[in-house]
Amino acid sequence: MASFSYAALDGNGKEKKGIIEADTSRQVRQILRDQGLAPLQVDSSQPRAANSDNASGDQTGSPAWLSRGPAIKVGELATITRQLATLIQSSMPLEESLKAISQQSESDKLRGVVLAVRSKVMEGHSLADSMADFPRAFPVLYRATVAAGEHAGHLELVLNRLADYTESSYKSRQKTKLAMLYPVILLVMSLAIVSGLMAFVVPDVVEVFVGQGQQLPILTQALISTSDFIVSYGLLVIVLAAMAVGAVRYALQNKALKVRWDRRLLTLPLIGRFSRGSNTARYASTLSILTSSGVPLVDAMKISAEVVENSFLQQSVTEATQQVREGGSLHKSLEHNGYFPPMMIHMIASGEASGDLDAMLARVAENQQRELDDLVATLIGIFEPAMLLLMGAAVLIIVVAILQPIFDLNQLI
Repeated sequence: MASFSYAALDGNGKEKKGIIEADTSRQVRQILRDQGLAPLQVDSSQPRAANSDNASGDQTGSPAWLSRGPAIKVGELATITRQLATLIQSSMPLEESLKAISQQSESDKLRGVVLAVRSKVMEGHSLADSMADFPRAFPVLYRATVAAGEHAGHLELVLNRLADYTESSYKSRQKTKLAMLYPVILLVMSLAIVSGLMAFVVPDVVEVFVGQGQQLPILTQALISTSDFIVSYGLLVIVLAAMAVGAVRYALQNKALKVRWDRRLLTLPLIGRFSRGSNTARYASTLSILTSSGVPLVDAMKISAEVVENSFLQQSVTEATQQVREGGSLHKSLEHNGYFPPMMIHMIASGEASGDLDAMLARVAENQQRELDDLVATLIGIFEPAMLLLMGAAVLIIVVAILQPIFDLNQLI
């Protein structure tokens, strides 16, 4: 059986949507009619493969990303992973576990994905192969870990470990977003307040002194010039800045240029440290979950390289993977890169020497994530007072530039 999403009208003319399991779309329409619903649209929840579209000669088909299936949120993925691990651990068959999860889900999109995976499982496919039809919902890391658990016969243990990893990644991401929320709001408000003062308040106040023919101080003259520039060319500056950002993003689509750009970012004082910290933490966590789930080291390194966002580091990790494939040790291959923390290299070397690499990689991942959290907290702790000082200094300069002509006028009187 396959899963189908539908849209139908009830007796009151109200539209209803949902997911139904059936053999064909015709059967879905008949089921809806039996329920007193008038079917409007019935679509298969199973994504069409790109090659089948091409084979049919359809030149006006859907974009490539539509054939990759819908994406689901990280929080939803963590939830269904934990639920699936719990149900399988309770000796419930896999297909029944998937059906139970779909019935509990409140999202039609998520329910459709789970039911489509269940349909493939009931056809005799493995869980990992069934998830492969939805690469935007189940990343390579996720599917590789599930496949390793199925091959080892310990799917419930691997799913629990994968749920821990997914939940940890989700909480870390949410924590970073919440921590960045206040500084971003502060930055936007600071720019808005200063721009508003320069564009609307300063010209009206200073116009009084200009009309009296009073010789204005240098600071006030500079403030007037800046205000005139913002009023005359402020919109143009915003447009040019947006165009510049767009041009840079377009240029960075070139792989060689992006590698040079990302390598340059790694040399910057704060940005480089944050980029190294976030990428090494993500790489170490992914490598840890894969190796501890039974994935061979070379395959684990290859998959882990895909989660590295910095293209220069990703290229370096790919080279390290090739060195390990040729017989080199993991710590020496990563040490050759020159950008991984020395503590991480030493801990991996210790794990290789003791034959307990899996446990040491888990400790490395925990250590790197802790250092990244500390770095984020430090950067935000510096950014917040810095923004307050800058905003206070800008407002102080504006106030002094306005009050200085008033003081000079009082002295003349």
